[in-house]
Amino acid sequence: MRALKDPDFIKWFYFGMHIKRWLLLLLLGVAAMGLGFSYLLREVYVSYTFPGFVYYLTIQFLPRYARGALFITGSTGLMLFAIWKLNSSLLSAFIRPGREESLVNIIYNYRYLSRGPRIVAIGGGTGLSTLLRGLKEHTANLTAVVTVADDGGSSGRLRRELGVLPPGDVRNCIAALADAEPLMTRLFQYRFSEGSGLEGHSFGNLFIVAMSGVTGSFEEAVRTTSRVLAVRGQILPSTLANVTLSARTEDEETIHGESNITERGGAIREVYLQPGNVQANPEVIRAILNADLIVVGPGSLFTSVLPNLLVEGIRQAIAVSSALKVYVCNVATQHGETDSFAVSDHFRALMRHTGRNLFDYVLANSNVHEPLPDAWHSEPVRVDDLNLDGARVMTADVVSIENRYHHDPKKLADTLIRLYYQRPETEALAEESRTESAIVM
Repeated sequence: MRALKDPDFIKWFYFGMHIKRWLLLLLLGVAAMGLGFSYLLREVYVSYTFPGFVYYLTIQFLPRYARGALFITGSTGLMLFAIWKLNSSLLSAFIRPGREESLVNIIYNYRYLSRGPRIVAIGGGTGLSTLLRGLKEHTANLTAVVTVADDGGSSGRLRRELGVLPPGDVRNCIAALADAEPLMTRLFQYRFSEGSGLEGHSFGNLFIVAMSGVTGSFEEAVRTTSRVLAVRGQILPSTLANVTLSARTEDEETIHGESNITERGGAIREVYLQPGNVQANPEVIRAILNADLIVVGPGSLFTSVLPNLLVEGIRQAIAVSSALKVYVCNVATQHGETDSFAVSDHFRALMRHTGRNLFDYVLANSNVHEPLPDAWHSEPVRVDDLNLDGARVMTADVVSIENRYHHDPKKLADTLIRLYYQRPETEALAEESRTESAIVM
């Protein structure tokens, strides 16, 4: 039973299932040819007297059934080896130099991942790129919807100086989904540490902006860059409009600019976009309506997640979509945005901005045992309520062992895919958890 759960065994089984028909046809052709040769050899055998050494050469001292089995086994092994080497030669053009990628993995990725669920991931920052790194191992039908409200760092400078959409979050998503050589991905993420005008800029940001000038639009630049780096799936800005993210604090202070909201560090009551009536990217709407699974988060709640949902068309499309809708809560609070927030606080902030009944599930981390270092100015997000209004809370170990401030890509993706495929069982477990919680209280 353990072998049935082994990923390599599954890949080999999937590979075998898709070549068996052609292998069977080849075996039938070889068998027919062998039958024809056997008729000819029989005529030669009965009409011609062979030298004595032929008796030993053709191992006639063995019974005929043993000789038949021996020849069949040997010929089958030779044919399989020949087919394997032939396919390796034909597909060698698809194996990128410098990468150790097996033939079975190439076929598995092409055939299996292309049939995976259609997933739309909505967010920004490092949270979205972390999610995408895990999900791309389960499906090639990925759409990343990225916020365009970033106005700090390299993206903010390029936005102000050249009037382009901020490329930073898009660059992170491209790097996460890229199937190109690791060196190319490292180059795309390289940040200049010196140089007049270049210091602080990343190569990927400059590449995307340059491609925008070549192709004539930001969205076409993202598509072209994705093809260059062999990205699995597609990356779409939530809106093509130039928007500014603003916030109102509990102290009635108004803050303009995404980078200023976190730096100010006030308790945020609400965030909103200016202008407020921006149109959603039509391709985003299409992807959401066709999705099987919609994942919102993880990421900075007010500055990465909500700016996408504040685009009216996106919020409406999620509401009417028949997909399974999951909000992934952060594993740790973010200083200046969500200080002392529990899971319920994150979800209520979402509902204040988007309305009720937008999500089916809230996924929260269950592996909370130790406080985070004081230098992080953060703490683990607590699961304080399993009965959030309109959504079921599911808990799982999704935190990174190396950095307990972030999700683990594989753990998170595996949990989401398991939730998607095991919804009836998951709903029963959630109902049992809520019942037990009510008894304890």
